[in-house]
Amino acid sequence: MKIDLRLVSPLEKIFPDEPPRGGYLRASALKNEVASFQAAWIAPEGPMRDYVTLRVESDAPVHLRRVRCVPVTFPTFPDADADYLRKTPGLYPDALEELPSARLATYSFHWEAVWIDVENAAPGQHAVTVKLLNPQDETLLAEKKFTLTVIDAELPPQELIHTKWFHCDCLCQYYGVEMWSEDFWRICENYVRAMVRRGINMLLTPVHTPPLDTAVGGERMTCQLVDVTLGNGGYEFGFDRLDRWVEMARRCGVEYYEIAHLFTQWGAKHAPKIVASVNGHMQQIFGWDTSATGDCYVDFLRAYLPALKAEFARLGVLDRCYFHISDEPSLSMLEDYRAARDYACHDLQGLPVVDALSSFEFYATGAVEHPIPAINHIQPFVDAKVPGLWTYYCIGQYKDVSNMFMAMPSQRNRILGVMLYKYDIVGFLQWGYNFWNAQYSTHPINPWVSTDCDGFTPAGDAFQVYPGPDGAPVESLRMMVTAQALYDLRAFRLLESLRGRDFVMALIEGDVGEITFTDYPRDAAYLPALREKVNAEIARALGQN
Repeated sequence: MKIDLRLVSPLEKIFPDEPPRGGYLRASALKNEVASFQAAWIAPEGPMRDYVTLRVESDAPVHLRRVRCVPVTFPTFPDADADYLRKTPGLYPDALEELPSARLATYSFHWEAVWIDVENAAPGQHAVTVKLLNPQDETLLAEKKFTLTVIDAELPPQELIHTKWFHCDCLCQYYGVEMWSEDFWRICENYVRAMVRRGINMLLTPVHTPPLDTAVGGERMTCQLVDVTLGNGGYEFGFDRLDRWVEMARRCGVEYYEIAHLFTQWGAKHAPKIVASVNGHMQQIFGWDTSATGDCYVDFLRAYLPALKAEFARLGVLDRCYFHISDEPSLSMLEDYRAARDYACHDLQGLPVVDALSSFEFYATGAVEHPIPAINHIQPFVDAKVPGLWTYYCIGQYKDVSNMFMAMPSQRNRILGVMLYKYDIVGFLQWGYNFWNAQYSTHPINPWVSTDCDGFTPAGDAFQVYPGPDGAPVESLRMMVTAQALYDLRAFRLLESLRGRDFVMALIEGDVGEITFTDYPRDAAYLPALREKVNAEIARALGQN
């Protein structure tokens, strides 16, 4: 059997029906980053289907995963720009599944691929040899060698605050477990640990059910960490679950806590869903029928927020808590937002209150002290030198700017690290770590089948992980590429500490001209070449070459 084996860049998406470029044979990395590449193969002259044994030989630890294609029916919008791999429905490479064995299929009519991570390698040069063998007699069918040079330096700690919204109800719905059951806590920790491992260091914390992506008048599964009791003496609060949540988050390496929005999305007109024990019975006391600024909810906030602050302070994390009023308000909602903010901020003075907000006119009113503009609306905020600027992207950022849709090339995902560095962005928000619901959360979906949330959003927008067996997540290659963007950012920071910011920016822009949020290199070779230059300069500055 004749095998065509190619080693491929981690920035290439290997479609079953399209030969990959290959030729990715060497790279460098720092000691504490994961270096990745792919191996792809086809048997063009063999039987329709056969099997091979995959063997990877290396003196450094390697992690192998199969690149699984998933169905995409909604790749992007009809008026999207030209920088997409494809705009048609089909099978797109995305999920990275653990290999059940070394015996893998090979086909004569489509490409198969594995994703290979080299982790925790010692400084120096390492050869990683990929072999495909005949499973019957172990005859060598194909062989390629990848060389990794590990520089004797470590990436500095990540300074960027990075959140992708964590949806507890989706875990319960898919795995069929009860909220806050022991099975839930085990699964939840698996997902939080995987999140932190890839540079997501802030965790959406459902002190009450987050009022996000919920139809007006509808509701999502109750997900409330704080026990509320309403009696004649007013409100009492229990924090056992919240304490366990923070303990779990710390154990996983979470650094920041993003507190669930205090008012409903898109305008702050209503209170979020709050359940309480009333005369010994659990019932909903606030929701869509509650005015955001009505006396009842305001009285609740006057008790709730000081109690929350005191508990977070007792746990030693209050200085790492970030609060929200309402997600994505528009200028037409200014008065409602301002009124809600005034009531909430009465008890949040001195704590950061941040909200996704893309209207600079809204920001100019002073209603939002810490705005998070979308990446395609950020330039006015940059021009105004808004301090401590964050940014985000989601469904609406499909033209010209960076994003991570499955149909986009991976370099369009990874270029985010360059942008975050150039503009000195403090925080990055993305709404879908594991959103496995249809639009407005009207019903759950199976993300292995519906990658667009039942027609809601382009595939790749709503989740970065898939539900795997035994309550463990299956990562996407998009999540790995985003982690690479964060490695780039940290490498830039390290080189800046050694050579200065102007030196780093000259490396970034010297051959390509000015980079902005909408104007940046589209060539897949740019980012790997840039990192090689940065790594070489780090080594040179440290006297290693």
